[in-house]
Amino acid sequence: MTLNLIKLAVGAESVGDIRRFQIKRKKELGRIVHWTTMFPKRVDEIVEGKGSLYWVIGGLILVRQRIKAIERTKSDKKPVAIVLDAKLVRVEPRGCRPFQGWRYFDSAKAPKDIDAKRGEAIAKAPPAMLRKLHDMGLI
Repeated sequence: MTLNLIKLAVGAESVGDIRRFQIKRKKELGRIVHWTTMFPKRVDEIVEGKGSLYWVIGGLILVRQRIKAIERTKSDKKPVAIVLDAKLVRVEPRGCRPFQGWRYFDSAKAPKDIDAKRGEAIAKAPPAMLRKLHDMGLI
């Protein structure tokens, strides 16, 4: 079974914010990397199983990216690099309580991918509105 990671997108108010930040990072480094301090013990299950990093924005899981690699670095401040695929895949919005760092996220519990047309409609909605719709059980 594929194992994923889930992470709060701190400072991002939309999927567009993540996209813009990552475009800048790719120009600087030639790849999309998210740094973290803890190295996952179950890295093989994540990388070999083609796991994803699910991003929580405004209290909702809205998007995922496939994890290409997880590498140790020589930096004390950024000791772990999670290398991500450039494609942001929209998922069914699902509420998520705040937490620190990243967490393992089983595929059985992960929200399903949504088609591009529905994904575009959701992308245009402000996260606060999506959160209210989710709380009312409408999405």
